[in-house]
Amino acid sequence: MKKKIIKSLCVALSVILLVVLGYILYVVFSYYRVEDNLVLDVWGEATDNAPVNTELSLTTYNIGFGAYSADYSFFMDGGEHARALSKDAVINNTNGAIETIKDINPDFLLWQEVDIDGTRSYHINQKDLIGENFTGYDSVFAQNYDSPYFLYPFNEPIGANKSGILTLSRFNIESGIRKSLPVENSLTKFLDLDRAYSVSVIKTSDGKELVLYNVHLSAYTSDGTIAEEQLKILSEDMKQQYDKGNYIIAAGDFNKDMLGDSSKYFERCEGEYNWAVPFNESLLPQGITSHSGSNVPSCRNAESAFKGDGTDFVVSVDGVLVSDNVEVLSCETVDTSFAYSDHNPVYLKFILKSEK
Repeated sequence: MKKKIIKSLCVALSVILLVVLGYILYVVFSYYRVEDNLVLDVWGEATDNAPVNTELSLTTYNIGFGAYSADYSFFMDGGEHARALSKDAVINNTNGAIETIKDINPDFLLWQEVDIDGTRSYHINQKDLIGENFTGYDSVFAQNYDSPYFLYPFNEPIGANKSGILTLSRFNIESGIRKSLPVENSLTKFLDLDRAYSVSVIKTSDGKELVLYNVHLSAYTSDGTIAEEQLKILSEDMKQQYDKGNYIIAAGDFNKDMLGDSSKYFERCEGEYNWAVPFNESLLPQGITSHSGSNVPSCRNAESAFKGDGTDFVVSVDGVLVSDNVEVLSCETVDTSFAYSDHNPVYLKFILKSEK
C-alpha cells in the first residue's frame, strides 16, 4: 500500500514538473523582439504641411492600458492588481482620457501603453477607440510588444498582451518608423518586455521636416545602464535629424524624474522607488532641451489607490525634448487627479521658428 502511495505521488510530481517545464519553455520560446527600423503604416487623410511661425500644440499621455482609475493599484508597484478592474473600467478610463484630450484639442497627440489586444485590458482595442474619436488626423501605431501568457501573479494572471504607442497628427505624416531600444538580457526582460520609440516625419511649410518622436522608456529594470543606453540611442537619432536642420520634438513617458527632483515641487511621501532617478540632461545633444510641467505631477506610484493628501509618491516622468528651433511657449501638466490613468497628460504649446 505504501509503495502504491509513493508511486502515485511520484507520478503526480512528474506530471507537475512536466507542466511547469512545458510552460517555462512556452514563455521562453514565445518571446521575441519586433524587428528594428520597421516601416510603419500611416493612416488618415490629412494633407496639410505643419505651419511654421504659428502657435501649435501637443499632448503626451500614458493611458496605462485603461486600468488605472484613481482607486486602482498595480502589482508591480506593490499593489493588488495585474488586470484592469473590469471591461467597463477599461472603456470608461479610455473614454475619460479621450475626453480630456478632446477638450484640449491639440495638433499632435502622443499616447503610450495603448493595448490593441490584452488579457489585462479585457481585449479592448484602445487604438481603434482613440482613432474613432479623432477623425481628420493622420496616425501611426508602433507595437511595443506581444507577450506570451504570463501566469503571474497566480491569483490574477496578467495574461497575454499586445501593446504599443500611438501618434496622431492634424498634419500629413509622410512616413513612420519603429526603432528598437536595448532591453535587459536577464529574466527581467520578460517583465519589461520589448521597448521602442516611433519616428513620424511631417513636412513643414518652409520645406523642412518636423521629426516627431513618441517615446516610452523602460521602468522595471535591475540594471540602470539600460535606461541610459536607451536615452543615448534616442539622443543620437535626434542629433542626426537636428544636424539636417529639421525641427525635433520627442515626447512621452521617459520613466525618469524630468524635473530632476520632483520633491521640490510636489508634496509627497518619500518612499524608495529606484525607477524615479533624475533625468540625465548630460546625455542630450547640444541644441536639445527638456521640458515638463512643474504645476502638478505627471505620474503616481500605484502601490495603492490615489489618496491625493500628500502621502502618495508622485513625480513628473512625462515630458518633451525639443530642438532650439522650436520655441516653447508653455509646458504644463493637465491635472486629472489621476482619474483615468496613473499618469496625467503633459500639454505643450510651441512655435516652429523659421528664418524664411
